[in-house]
Amino acid sequence: MKMKNPIILFLLLFVITLTGFAQDVPLRRMPLLGDAAPSFTAKSTEGIINFPEDYGRRWKILFSHPADYTSVCSSEIIELAGKQAEFENLGVSLLVVSTDTLEKHISWKKSLETVSYLGRDPVRINFPLIDDANKSIALQYGMLQSETDNTKDVRGVFIINPDNRVAAIFFYPNNVGRNIDEIKRTVEALQIAVLNTVLTPANWKPGDDVMVPYMHGIDDATVQSDNHDPDIYAVTWYMLFKKSRSLNK
Repeated sequence: MKMKNPIILFLLLFVITLTGFAQDVPLRRMPLLGDAAPSFTAKSTEGIINFPEDYGRRWKILFSHPADYTSVCSSEIIELAGKQAEFENLGVSLLVVSTDTLEKHISWKKSLETVSYLGRDPVRINFPLIDDANKSIALQYGMLQSETDNTKDVRGVFIINPDNRVAAIFFYPNNVGRNIDEIKRTVEALQIAVLNTVLTPANWKPGDDVMVPYMHGIDDATVQSDNHDPDIYAVTWYMLFKKSRSLNK
C-alpha cells in the first residue's frame, strides 16, 4: 500500500500539469468576414510566397486541401486550372495550400498536368501549391478540425479583397466537390457590390439587375414619379432593384 500512494500522486500531478499546459496553448479561430487575412511565408511550387503582401491590391482566393492525390481535390484543381485565365481577367490570384510537403506538391502538379479530364486536353497549373507541412497556415486560418482529424486541412475557401480583408468563406465536406463557377460568381458579385454600393439578389449572375439598400420613404409611388432615378424599380416597397445598364463595371 505504501508503494501505490507515490505512484498515484505522481500520476495526479502529471495530469494536472498537462491540463495546465493545454490551457496555456492559445486557441486558434478561423478569421471571420472583415478580419485581416493572416500573413504567412511559405515554400510553394512557384517559389517562396509572402502572403498576402506579394499580391498587392489584387483579389486573392486561398483554397485548402486535406492531402495531395485525393480524387475530389484533384478534380477541383484541374477545373480551377481550366478557369485560371477567367480569374486573371477578374484580377484574382489563386493559391492552393495543404499540409503535404513541397516535394509531394511538385509530383502531384506534374501528374495533374498530364490528365485529360472530362474529354478535355491537359492544362498547365499556373498558380502555386503551398507547403504547409508544419500546419502553421492551417492553424492561422482555423482549418484544422480537432474533433475529426487534426492533422489535415478542412476543405476551405477564403476570398480576400484588395484591402487584404476576408470577404467570403466557404467550407465543404471531403465527399463533395467544390463548384468553381460558384466561387467565381461570388467574386464577381463582390466586385460589383463594392464598386457600386449595391446588393446582389438570390441566384444573381453577371449582367443581371442588382438590388439597392432599403431607402426609408421610398415606395412604389416614389419610384414611378418623374423625379426618381429611372434605373431603379420596386417589386415591393422593401425590395428595390437597379438595372444593370447603369452599373460601373
